[in-house]
Amino acid sequence: MKIFFAMLFFAMSAGTVAASQDDDFMTMRQAFQSGDASRVAAYAQRLRGHVLEPYAIYYQLYPQLENIAVSTQTVKGFLDRYKDSPLSDKLQGEWLKSLGKAQQWELFAEGYPDLINKDIELTCYSLQHRIATNDASAFTEARPLWFNARDMPESCTALFDALDLAGKLTVEDVWTRLRLALEAGNVGVAKRINEYLPENEALNARQLDSAAGNPLRFLEKHRHEIDTRAEREIALFAILRLLRNNPEQAYAYWPRMRARFSDADHTYFMVQLADQAARKLNPRALDWFAEAASADTPVVLSDAQLGWKTRAALRAGDWDRVLDAIEAMSASEQETGVWRYWKARALKARGKTTEANVIFAPLSTEHNFYGQLAEEELGVTIGVATEPYKPTSKEIAAIERLPGIKRALALYRLNLRTEATREWAWAIRDFDDGRLLATAEVARRHGIYDRAINTADKTVRQHDFTLRFLAPHRDALRNLVKQQELDEAWVYGLIRQESRFISDARSSVGATGLMQLMPATAKWVSKKMGIRKFSPTRVSEINTNLTLGTYYLKHVLTLSDNQPLLASAAYNAGPSRAQQWRGDKPMEGAIYAETIPFTETRDYVKKVMSNAMYYANTFGHPTTALKHRLGVVMSREDSERFSEAKSKQ
Repeated sequence: MKIFFAMLFFAMSAGTVAASQDDDFMTMRQAFQSGDASRVAAYAQRLRGHVLEPYAIYYQLYPQLENIAVSTQTVKGFLDRYKDSPLSDKLQGEWLKSLGKAQQWELFAEGYPDLINKDIELTCYSLQHRIATNDASAFTEARPLWFNARDMPESCTALFDALDLAGKLTVEDVWTRLRLALEAGNVGVAKRINEYLPENEALNARQLDSAAGNPLRFLEKHRHEIDTRAEREIALFAILRLLRNNPEQAYAYWPRMRARFSDADHTYFMVQLADQAARKLNPRALDWFAEAASADTPVVLSDAQLGWKTRAALRAGDWDRVLDAIEAMSASEQETGVWRYWKARALKARGKTTEANVIFAPLSTEHNFYGQLAEEELGVTIGVATEPYKPTSKEIAAIERLPGIKRALALYRLNLRTEATREWAWAIRDFDDGRLLATAEVARRHGIYDRAINTADKTVRQHDFTLRFLAPHRDALRNLVKQQELDEAWVYGLIRQESRFISDARSSVGATGLMQLMPATAKWVSKKMGIRKFSPTRVSEINTNLTLGTYYLKHVLTLSDNQPLLASAAYNAGPSRAQQWRGDKPMEGAIYAETIPFTETRDYVKKVMSNAMYYANTFGHPTTALKHRLGVVMSREDSERFSEAKSKQ
């Protein structure tokens, strides 16, 4: 009995010490964030031997990085000791930035090759160093960085200044980047680029602001004063702003100013018009692409523009133009799953089934939306999965002993998900399939479902789809799904995409919980369900979130012709948008999904519907083809008639 109480006391004491050290760590982290170095040092002493001790040392080293004399040896010591943590690479990156800023090129050159996560700021410092050492090839490598519409770090500004001073930037190069920035709507970046132009050629900054603020008013005031290149660029910027909001209005307005622009400018306008029209699902997009191509100036479309030309052709059912647009893409773009699938579909539509199957066959082995559709084109629906690979208890125990995994688990326990995920990703970066699945199982056992799924998703040859498609909370959800008459596999597919089963997940816009409910949505649903004294804080509770979420999902499904495809789009982007994306005639569900204008929603819908297939297979539900699940989307007119008929019943 004495031994029992001694062991119990020891366990309780150990738990108290661990909790105390966790509190110390969080206090130290707050001190680091507020710049209180003395407090960081005091708490770091208490964390000696703690699994998160590397963070205590990092927090002490970081403020010293600008003092090169102090930091060199201490940084090198940290890097040698903690190579198994992303903190080593992070500290080295920050140290290299301090070295680059101070132009300590010898030390920079020594450390830069070993850095794994190189960003654009460091790339520009590296090129600065090479230019300083008379490496002529650095100018050649630096030039492509110039042609960028985004704002760039100060290290790149210094690099561009060096290019300019060496005569490696022409005035035409400046105009090219200026147009890229204006095309992207980055007026501030355009103003900085403008400084590289000769003073007598530069844009008028006040006119640029005026064109950005009210493009139509600007054009009305200045369209008769377009004489210089600078004035033409500002006017083109204004008309581009106009067409992004209303392509039809811009097309009607363009002839009033066309005479003051070159044929090349006209072609540029038509390409931009067609691209924006395609993104807005305007049926005139294909005609405008054709008008651009018929101009005297050769047309070179980007891969993104060719992608939207392809989508416009899909909605029009024009398989010849689908094929032509895909074959005009770069070789690397054509190799992506989306365009391999649609190219094969276009070939099949033209009667070239053998050529199509040559594409479908390898694509069908990929575990994604297009792989599933390709498999069905070959006559298979979710082929029989191979026996899942199950790691041994010895393999799992070995993973749990890894310092990086230990740190990740400690950080997850403290709800420091960003740091935890970095540690996890660093630990598994070179793992083979067997170790990945053992690590995924560790995550599952600790209830870290997002890591379990994402880690299992990385396997190449050995798979375990029960880990890729985890189904936690099934007892609670099964009853709710039955009450709302929802497809369990689809609901799980949606939750997997929404939150990866992180119960307290919170998006940047405030969506909360497993089903990522917005506060206003949760409040509306709770009122509809008659929940009294509803508190927004309850939305992250698992049962509350699932109850409200499934009710809202059923509501959205009812508004969407009871089609999960449309309802998935509506759940992500709103019911009204999902309705607007219908066509003038019935449309194959896969084409509807492919032509959703919002990139996030387009990707989301495909993944939800693909997930549903895997969950149905895992749950042993009756086999249903993905193409059948996607269905046929009614036209806007038919949908309105259907809604009216339902309302009268």
